[in-house]
Amino acid sequence: MTLIKTSFLSLIATFVKLISGLIINKAVAIFIGPSGLAMIGQFQNFIQITLTLAQGAINTGVTKYSAEDGKDSSTLPVLVSTATKISVTCSALVGCLVILFADVLSLKIFNSLEFESVFIVFGITVVLYVLNSLLLSFLNGLKEIKAFISINIAQSFYSLIFTTLLVIFFGLKGALFALVTNQSIVFITSLIYLKKKYGISFDVFKSKFDKKVAKKLSNFSLMALVSAVCVPGSHMIIRDFIADELTIEAAGYWQAMWYISSMYLMVITTALGTYYLPRLSEIKNKSELSAELLNGYKIILPIVCALAFFIYILKDIIILILFTPNFEPMRELFAWQLLGDVLKIASWLVAYLLLAKAKTFIYVSSEIIFSISFVCLSFFFVSEYGVVGMTYSYTLNYLFYLIAISLVVRKVFFTGPQNKEVLMGLQKK
Repeated sequence: MTLIKTSFLSLIATFVKLISGLIINKAVAIFIGPSGLAMIGQFQNFIQITLTLAQGAINTGVTKYSAEDGKDSSTLPVLVSTATKISVTCSALVGCLVILFADVLSLKIFNSLEFESVFIVFGITVVLYVLNSLLLSFLNGLKEIKAFISINIAQSFYSLIFTTLLVIFFGLKGALFALVTNQSIVFITSLIYLKKKYGISFDVFKSKFDKKVAKKLSNFSLMALVSAVCVPGSHMIIRDFIADELTIEAAGYWQAMWYISSMYLMVITTALGTYYLPRLSEIKNKSELSAELLNGYKIILPIVCALAFFIYILKDIIILILFTPNFEPMRELFAWQLLGDVLKIASWLVAYLLLAKAKTFIYVSSEIIFSISFVCLSFFFVSEYGVVGMTYSYTLNYLFYLIAISLVVRKVFFTGPQNKEVLMGLQKK
């Protein structure tokens, strides 16, 4: 599966998800408004952190090692079984804690006990949520892209119908219930689909728990945990600061802008996840690796620049289509946010190599440093320039990140004392 083919299939799935998201977001904008959107953003960040903990933070490792082993490998059943046991154990523990502290979490995130039941439902269903994500990680690693895309499309259709109805009839609480149950219900559908099409048997989950495999997966846990805490955690801190320094509506405008970035970049990030991580994981030759990275820049960056340009030109129409006239103040956020998006993807093309080759210390250090710098820059620019300052900090932070990560990757993988046609720590082909 080439990058172009993967990108095309990702485009189909992303288009379906985009249309689904447009309709859902319109319902949220009409029935809940900017303040409700900000609250949903807070809850989504909480879900990100919780799910990574519930997964045992191993999904990236699962994708890497299933890609390396291949579908016909004798070690794959052991990987599947070990990863499943870790995920079920962690998700059960995290689910119990979420249920136990549902009232505290409701007060902390929403300043109200009204949403305690949402956290209880989340705690109950988190195991299914985690198993669905694990299943998709295996499909990604084994390059079963068609199955991977099919499940994602089915999930988008379900989310469209279920979430829209809950938002219309139950408002904010309905949206929150939809967020915590979507993937859990889709997991059942995914299992049925894979058993029917690929003959997947539950016997594959019965292999022994392998401590060596668990240790290998744990190398990725720290990276995933740090990302899970730093990125959404920094967003939660920033969103609270905007609400306190400005208004909750201003936080909603930034959340709306972030939503637009996330949606149009989804085709890129999906292609990176489905093609780049498995591909970079399996490459051992230095010149081949360099060619793959260059190929990514030639294909991906022009697409991102073109998308960003058209979104900027059409920003007024986009605001009206996606939201309501109440979101008109967010139009000033587009220019610098879109520039930041281009820098973000440019840096991610390089940073994925650290993830693929399990360069834990460098990856973790960069995540922590640049999450802290993002928060600090945001505090300064929001205080000085208002909500538009968020886009200044976003762009500047990714400029710094791109420069730093490029220098580090060049030194680690392409220069240094060992001038050999082999990556550090790997056997030559």
